[in-house]
Amino acid sequence: MQPGRNYAARKGGHVHIPDGFINASTSLGAGAVAAGGIGVSLRRAAQTLQERQAPLAGLVAAYIFAVQMLNFPVAAGTSGHLLGGVLAAVLVGPWAAAICVAVVLVVQSLLFADGGVTALGLNITNMAIVGVFAGWASFRLLRRALPATKASVVISSGIAAGISVVLAACAFVLEYALGGTGGVSVGTVLAAMGGVHALIGIGEGVITALTVGVVLGVRPDLVHGAAHLQGPPLVLEGEPAGPSGG
Repeated sequence: MQPGRNYAARKGGHVHIPDGFINASTSLGAGAVAAGGIGVSLRRAAQTLQERQAPLAGLVAAYIFAVQMLNFPVAAGTSGHLLGGVLAAVLVGPWAAAICVAVVLVVQSLLFADGGVTALGLNITNMAIVGVFAGWASFRLLRRALPATKASVVISSGIAAGISVVLAACAFVLEYALGGTGGVSVGTVLAAMGGVHALIGIGEGVITALTVGVVLGVRPDLVHGAAHLQGPPLVLEGEPAGPSGG
């Protein structure tokens, strides 16, 4: 989550919630939510992630990490970067996606001081939990409302990615309302976060749609969000449907 220059601990760069911006009790609560969400995601990913998608999950985490290092200008001196929750969810499923985003956030916090260590639970909650699962829910609703085509998957992923950014920003505003220490009114924070992140969401949606479109064009079988487009395996006449004993 990028609070913007008015709420960041430092100017420039891509800034997640810094240490001390949210009080200890709210940070601890978010840490508990993050730990629980990632714990469940680890168990579910182990059960649902297909073997051929495991390498893709690692590539997705690396891609998100790399792209988050790049900022694009938004407005009034603020900048945005990819959150990547919906992108990861569409490619490898929401459970593995939450883990991918959480790993990126941990590395950024511990090795690059991007986001406070005490605020790690807040950032994971906003981006790896809210961003991923709310974005995935939006993607599935949009996908069901559109025809079952590759184009619909791309469009749904882009729109859902934009929505996920705004929802993650709203999660930050809620955390600020519960325990913000910045001395700025909640209404001011909401207006600033909502406006800026609506614009950031456009960039997020474009990047997500383009990336999903490329992967769909090359290896559609690896895209979790397009699994409904894969028909049942063909069985040739006279060929047994089940595995052979040889």
